[in-house]
Amino acid sequence: MCLAVPGKVVQLWERDGTLMADVDFGGVRKQVCLQYLPEVVVGDYVIVHVGFAIQHLDEKSALETLAAFQELGLLEEEFADPFADGGGAQDLPPPRTTTEEMGS
Repeated sequence: MCLAVPGKVVQLWERDGTLMADVDFGGVRKQVCLQYLPEVVVGDYVIVHVGFAIQHLDEKSALETLAAFQELGLLEEEFADPFADGGGAQDLPPPRTTTEEMGS
């Protein structure tokens, strides 16, 4: 699932001419593109979807939404490392390493 998650902007910088930010999502920090919201300043809350800040949000609404997502377990689902516990890897076939195994 891919949610639009509220977070707090904690740092701004520019990368290759693009405004970027470190955004804190209730303890998880991610790098986010601010190209759609260039007026954002440190301390603002934004809604982030697939790595892009797409909307400003007031602090009260952001904290309420984060609390609801936390209660529902959605933050863990959204930010969990899918390979941390080997999840998903057991479903993959072993890699083929020789041209003979690949049928060439």
